[in-house]
Amino acid sequence: MGNLLCLEQVDQSTVAIKETFGKFDDVLEPGCHCVPWIFGSRLVGHLTLRVQQLDVKFETKTKDNVFVNVVASVQYHALSDKASDAYYKLSNTKAQIQAYVFDVIRASVPKLNLDDTFEQKNDIAKAVEEELEKAMSAYGFEIVQTLIVDIEPDERVKKAMNEINAAARLRMAATEKAEAEKILQIK
Repeated sequence: MGNLLCLEQVDQSTVAIKETFGKFDDVLEPGCHCVPWIFGSRLVGHLTLRVQQLDVKFETKTKDNVFVNVVASVQYHALSDKASDAYYKLSNTKAQIQAYVFDVIRASVPKLNLDDTFEQKNDIAKAVEEELEKAMSAYGFEIVQTLIVDIEPDERVKKAMNEINAAARLRMAATEKAEAEKILQIK
């Protein structure tokens, strides 16, 4: 019935893109709007303004030749004042963001050793966020936050690292025990 009366409803936290005879005309804010289809006007799509999250998981290699699985989480949203750019300039926003995340992390992680990668994950996340902010602002999106959620080396590498730590602790325990026995003999 709304279509018959030329009335369209735009829900909260979204905007609608209106075209007239196939050409962009206006961005409609939430509420009720008159879209006279008999004069060539129509809504071609809706764009959410809510914060969305994209989790990107991929494998890369560190400087010390250890392959790690990195999980990055990007939170972003479309800007209402640039809604036409967000709707028309990108056909696949998630793929674009994913490509930038891949690019930045694959450029920064191979420069770091495995231990440094864990220590500098906030720096890596900041580099990703800065690069994404520069790139995605041209398309009408704002990057809210970028997090490196997980850095996970291969299971065999984790097992080897645990064995190295266990051996070092056993060596320290043996040294302490020998010191204690030495003190007992002296006394």
